Amino acid sequence: MKRTSTTKKRIVTAAWKLFYEQGYDNTTVEEIIFESGTSKGSFYHYFEGKDALLSSLSYLFDEKYEELVHQLTPEQDAYEKLIFLNRNLFEMIDNGISPELLTRLYSTQLTTRGEKHLLNRSRFYYKLLHKIMLEGQQADQLCHDMTVGELVKYYAMCERALIYEWCMIGGEYSLREYSAKILPKMLQSIRSPQSNIE
Repeated sequence: MKRTSTTKKRIVTAAWKLFYEQGYDNTTVEEIIFESGTSKGSFYHYFEGKDALLSSLSYLFDEKYEELVHQLTPEQDAYEKLIFLNRNLFEMIDNGISPELLTRLYSTQLTTRGEKHLLNRSRFYYKLLHKIMLEGQQADQLCHDMTVGELVKYYAMCERALIYEWCMIGGEYSLREYSAKILPKMLQSIRSPQSNIE
């Protein structure tokens, strides 16, 4: 099972590296196979073709979250954990994913009739957010007038809004830096009164 996961990860990582370096349209399946050090059989076992790799960005994001979760500390409250996760994910986007690719991904998610990978509630992203929101409410760090599910939905919506706006204007600024200014203001409304102090 570990080998399977590693093979898929190598393909996804290689694909997004090439998409960033030379553009989606200029990248071929053969180049992805070569860059990942896998085989054509392995590639087509996981993906029907290059277009299918667009939805794998959620997989790449979750890999990042699985790495970041080990850097969270008990001293951080829920708000600080959310800011930390956002800062690091958006830094990854700034440094390795073009707005053109994200725009293409968002457009496929808007028009598809099949699974919307970004909204898949079984993703590690949503499970991690659920855990943080639940613990935040239990520790009176987050408001109680929204359910845990509503808090997760609100946070995910804030992140998508920031990414969508960044894509709309072609990535003219650092997504990470802009989010550092805006996201804290967005999250003030979900902090509990006793922790909502600047």
